[in-house]
Amino acid sequence: MNKVSFLREFMEEIWNKKDFDKVEHYVHSEYTIHLDTSDPWEGKTLDHSEFKERLKFSFNSFPDMNFEITSAIPEENHVAITWILTGTNLGMIGAYSPTKKSINTKGMTIYHFKDNLINGHTQVFDRVTVMKQLGFI
Repeated sequence: MNKVSFLREFMEEIWNKKDFDKVEHYVHSEYTIHLDTSDPWEGKTLDHSEFKERLKFSFNSFPDMNFEITSAIPEENHVAITWILTGTNLGMIGAYSPTKKSINTKGMTIYHFKDNLINGHTQVFDRVTVMKQLGFI
C-alpha cells in the first residue's frame, strides 16, 4: 500500500470534495485526535459516525474549505504532510458570527495508520493567522 497516495486521496475525497460516503474506505473505526489544540474532539477516539459529525462541524464554518498538500513524508505507520488551508467563513465559529472573510493558512499533520486505514492524527497549524484574517484579533 502506498500510504502517501492513500492519504492524498483521503484529503481530496473527504476534505476537499466532502464525500461522507467514503469515510469508511479511508478511516479506521477508531480514530484518535492527538495534540490538536482548539479542536473540540482533541484527545478523543471517534467512530465513523462521530468522525462525520466532526467533518460537518468543520464544513459548517467553512463550507468551501480546501487543503492543498505541499509535502508528504511517509513512515511505516505514519504519513506527515504540510498543507495550505483556504476557505470562506460562512458559518458560526463557536460564539462568533460568520464574517464572510477568506482564510489562507499553513499547517502540518501527522496521520496515524492501523490496518491500512487512517486511525488518527497529530496536528499543528497557525490558528492566530486565521483569527487575524477573520478580524477576531
